[in-house]
Amino acid sequence: MGEISLKIYFCGSILGGRQNAAIYPVIVDHLEDLGHIVLTKHVARLDVLAFESPRTPQEVYTRDLDWLAEAGAVVAEVTTPSLGVGYEIAVALNLAKPTLCLYRQGTAVTKLLLGNTSPAITVRAYATETQLLAMIDVFLQCL
Repeated sequence: MGEISLKIYFCGSILGGRQNAAIYPVIVDHLEDLGHIVLTKHVARLDVLAFESPRTPQEVYTRDLDWLAEAGAVVAEVTTPSLGVGYEIAVALNLAKPTLCLYRQGTAVTKLLLGNTSPAITVRAYATETQLLAMIDVFLQCL
């Protein structure tokens, strides 16, 4: 990616379930190791619910939409279905933000993502952490 630093909006399930949350810090750390700013790195925190609890729904909505507008790209881990993540992806695509959706191979993922032909979205299945990180690298190199 060279010296170009991006602001990246990371999406991962919070209320929809934390079954795959162990991969979230791996993704966030990798993005930061590449020199990018992850606007939503709190999503990878184990205590994300406690971290977010002082904020009102309106505060979270306004903050997150501002971050989506500010972001140069979106990286979403979509293995665990989440209304919030789906909403964030829809907003990102409406804003024409390059969006990478990643999910564990063998997981049932909505056809609304899999069948989306927007040039702004890339949807990929990964089998290993190494493969996941390589997919992120390829996505970023194409921006």
